[in-house]
Amino acid sequence: MIYMLEDEEGIRNFVIYALRSSGMEAEGFETPSALREAMSEELPELLLLDRMLPEEDGLDVLKKLRSAPETRKLPVIMLTAKGTELDKVEGLDSGADDYIAKPFGTMELISRIKALLRRVSDAPAESEKLEAGGLCVYPSRHEVIADGTMVTLTLKEYDLLLMLLRHQGEVFSRESLLREIWGYDFAGESRTVDVHIRTLRQKLGSCGEVIQTIRGVGYKAGDGAVD
Repeated sequence: MIYMLEDEEGIRNFVIYALRSSGMEAEGFETPSALREAMSEELPELLLLDRMLPEEDGLDVLKKLRSAPETRKLPVIMLTAKGTELDKVEGLDSGADDYIAKPFGTMELISRIKALLRRVSDAPAESEKLEAGGLCVYPSRHEVIADGTMVTLTLKEYDLLLMLLRHQGEVFSRESLLREIWGYDFAGESRTVDVHIRTLRQKLGSCGEVIQTIRGVGYKAGDGAVD
């Protein structure tokens, strides 16, 4: 089941029709309150979320979903007319798994929905504990502890750290991290990764040294920093 929160009736009806024609179950909602009522009865497998909505902004809806245990991992694709790079980064950092600017192609939308559902179904089971130096991450509790101190990370910072720790010693290019963490390529925007790595290291303090920079390649998790 796929839910869509979109206040423009024409777009909502068109997308729901396209999804159903592709063999997917789908329901559309005009307001956040209508969506919440439906989700109290049945949680979807994926949510298509508009940004500019009546009652409250789509980003606020997204943040509430990410703060609730039952919807923290719900796959969310934002569909919005706000399509600048800053808008995309803001949406992804707020917890969206993918971000598609209007106008969009139906075939591309369906392809991205299928790709996201595949990534979710293929995701490895979360380990009870991941360690590197003085850094401990408990995926089941979504907790990060650096030198005995709890650290608060954004969702993308957390996902980035988890990816590196789960594959310690493996080098990831900036482009591969964009695909894995943000869901698709930002052509020429690999600096997005660099910015997140920098803030992640700052938040981890001395434990930030476990994130190594491999010159001309990318990043990996290891025992000491290489700059």
